[in-house]
Amino acid sequence: MSITISERAAQRIHEIRQEQNISPDIPLRVSVVSGGCSGLTYDLDFDSGSGISKEDKQFEENGIKVVVDMRSFLYLAGTNLDYTDGLTGQGFHFHNPNAVRNCSCGESFSL
Repeated sequence: MSITISERAAQRIHEIRQEQNISPDIPLRVSVVSGGCSGLTYDLDFDSGSGISKEDKQFEENGIKVVVDMRSFLYLAGTNLDYTDGLTGQGFHFHNPNAVRNCSCGESFSL
């Protein structure tokens, strides 16, 4: 089981890379941190490589190299990362089958 990335999310990640002049070789780090109104918050960032350890899960989805620390992977296994730019809101959205409750903003969750 892994984290999947929709084609729309992958396209937006590629656009951000170009806008910020970030090499495609630098992976996207997906993690879970404490915080938010539901207790846990999703975090996305580009990882320069200095923080990648051998315990991290690494895979590629829709041309995006992804790195996830083991603790976060336990929360995120089976999650789909999507991107929308419609009238109801713009941004990345996590569809996490492990989340029992999500906050209304969609940025935090609980198990």
